[in-house]
Amino acid sequence: MGDATELRILPARYGKAIHLAAGRSLEIVNLHGTQAIDTWAFNSAGPTEFLSLEHTRSRLSRVIPRVGDGLFTTRRNVILTMTGDTSPGIHDTLLCACSPELYGELGCEPSHRSCEVNLHEALSEIGLTAPCTPAPLNLFMNVGVGTNSEVIRDVPKSKPGDAVTLRAEMDAVVVLSACPQDVTPINGADCTPRDVGYRVV
Repeated sequence: MGDATELRILPARYGKAIHLAAGRSLEIVNLHGTQAIDTWAFNSAGPTEFLSLEHTRSRLSRVIPRVGDGLFTTRRNVILTMTGDTSPGIHDTLLCACSPELYGELGCEPSHRSCEVNLHEALSEIGLTAPCTPAPLNLFMNVGVGTNSEVIRDVPKSKPGDAVTLRAEMDAVVVLSACPQDVTPINGADCTPRDVGYRVV
């Protein structure tokens, strides 16, 4: 593999699992600026060790990671480091992945795609199984906490072409999901999921 692979497109509403060797980086590009991207990482040696937002918040003592921050696993090991971010730096570590049950609560049909389904489909395509659905790092998702401790889901602040770069600190499998959310404004004011780009560098 050369210095960089070509930009690949992840279609709106779907997921992709990517093998990322230690020392390689994954650039995730918000092509339209409005798309939230659920992101997971698993230790290639065994999927029982995975990116944990609880441990990451604990180690960083803040809610949103920044450039230079490590992202920690369930065993407090650094699995990824955020080495680049051309967006305003607003990402979410609070919300769960959307799921069939969540969309049922929102009145959607059972066939509505979800990030949870995307995760397990993507892993299955490369012969892996996750023991659960971990909480994802929701890149570009704008979620805040109000004065009465309420969770506020707002439109993304990113713009077309904004990108986040994550470097693997161990051999890892990274899973991306172009979030299918089309009921709340997580994916922009028009509630429309869109394609995203990614490349291994």
